[in-house]
Amino acid sequence: MTSRAETEYRYEKLTWPEINDAIDLGKVCILPCGAVEQHGPHLPLDVDLVCPTGIARGAGRLVPGKMLVLPTVCYGYTGHVMDFPGTINSHFETFMAYVLDVTKSLAYHGFKKIILLNGHGSNMPNLDLVARRTNLETDAECLLCAWWNLLTVDKDFLPGWRESKFPGGCAHACELETSLYMYLDGDNVRKDKIKSGTISFNEEDSPFQYVDLFGQGPATIVGWTSSYSETGVLGEAELASEEKGRVAYEEAVKQLAGLVTWFKDRPKDERRDHHRRKPTMDIPWGQRSL
Repeated sequence: MTSRAETEYRYEKLTWPEINDAIDLGKVCILPCGAVEQHGPHLPLDVDLVCPTGIARGAGRLVPGKMLVLPTVCYGYTGHVMDFPGTINSHFETFMAYVLDVTKSLAYHGFKKIILLNGHGSNMPNLDLVARRTNLETDAECLLCAWWNLLTVDKDFLPGWRESKFPGGCAHACELETSLYMYLDGDNVRKDKIKSGTISFNEEDSPFQYVDLFGQGPATIVGWTSSYSETGVLGEAELASEEKGRVAYEEAVKQLAGLVTWFKDRPKDERRDHHRRKPTMDIPWGQRSL
């Protein structure tokens, strides 16, 4: 008889005995992480929730026997966007501690493979540290992936998909985010208000400072969003379409399912202690001693 854990990809829909079954199956846990923040006049505040959650659930439907999708972490690090009404900020220490609590809970119960699927650019440095700390402070493995970077796995995909300029055409509420949201929740796009927006410092044509979802300058100043954008739209939203969103969604789902499959069966890297004399105390900042 097939257990519910083999076919259910939604973490919160399992019972505690079924969680034990999922652990026995070696399922990979996906934790979507987003933010509630402005996305210009044409997109709702939940873009960074809808996009990673939609992709995670799509992959869950594709390979339900290999993964579980947790409820989304809804509030992220958005302090730089507070000049735009509606944005909700979580202090970076609060945000990191909260996500780390989730990963440590999963590790404690016996899940040993965790993916943080991010939907908000400014969460990246914070979530990178959470993943690293999970790896050093638990016996689980945790990795971070931004959903848009799934589109770079196949080197031929983006060149054939993207029409906007680089850098800047795909940055925020842009060709990519607008297209994906059109596909996932098109009824809530204010289509009559779609208008491209520029990033003022990108116009300086500096080799040092520029920004895009798919790369930024080697010395980019990250300050207040309102200082370089009038509308909060960073990129060529007018190039977006629902069909482009469908194609991007299907590619991201396929690649996330592939990532889960690879990660699930990958042997864990083995740690080795090179001290001549075994340390006589635990590592003092919470990391696990051998």
